[in-house]
Amino acid sequence: MATMTLTVPDFVRLRSGWRGFPFGGRQFRFAGRPAPTLAQRGFTLIELAIVMFIVALLLGGLMLPLSGQQDVRAYGETQKVLADARDALLGFAMANDRLPCPASSASNGLESPVGGGACTNPYDGFFPAATLGLTPVDSSGYLLDGWGGETTHRVRYALSTANSNAFSTTSGMKTTGITVLAPDLKICNTGVGMSNPGTATAACAANASLATDAVVVVYSLGKNAGTGGSGTEENHNPNPQSTQTADPAYVNAQQSSSFDDQVIWLSRSTLFNRLVAAGRLP
Repeated sequence: MATMTLTVPDFVRLRSGWRGFPFGGRQFRFAGRPAPTLAQRGFTLIELAIVMFIVALLLGGLMLPLSGQQDVRAYGETQKVLADARDALLGFAMANDRLPCPASSASNGLESPVGGGACTNPYDGFFPAATLGLTPVDSSGYLLDGWGGETTHRVRYALSTANSNAFSTTSGMKTTGITVLAPDLKICNTGVGMSNPGTATAACAANASLATDAVVVVYSLGKNAGTGGSGTEENHNPNPQSTQTADPAYVNAQQSSSFDDQVIWLSRSTLFNRLVAAGRLP
């Protein structure tokens, strides 16, 4: 007797009683699914484990820890706050023919004294956000950096007292003249070897100057503002932990575990350029 091999569709038709199916007098053998070929096989457990391991390595290299991401964001926000503060100072100078004095710890974000002249805290004051209408500020009106927090992370501001406070006195720059004006704030790339620190003649070590004629310095004490700031580098930027007396020299060193201040400044040439363009000088 002949034997016929049934595929799955044939078997279904046979069970349903399809009359036209040629099964009379024959034996039937049900054919199962064919064995998968090598090309049809999936991953083995070992292969899957290797793939997952590689993916985990790639993701781990691309993703920073949460705290690291927060630090990067705060650093970027602080840079923007400092840049906006410098732009606001230029706008104030063009509108008022002078730069504002730094705010004191008791002036609630207003320049001290109001109206300028001889500033009460020229080297160790705060940015006068209330006078310039800048944000973000804390509940007392002081500009905050990207690290947030009341009081601790207030943005600092220093202004040159050269030429008898000409830069903070109305029409003082015009009266003195750009050929005579000589701002004296200094920016050093290290605090090591600084001469006469804590005095009006403080200066950077040899070959350590980034600027010697800055009119303004605006800076943040960084992440460690509340607990650090007493190291060799940060000690020269007035902060709550420093024992250094305020002076006209500031440090903008490379970012590290011992230095996280963020410092920008306004140069003499940039200020004069903007004031000449605005018709305030000469």
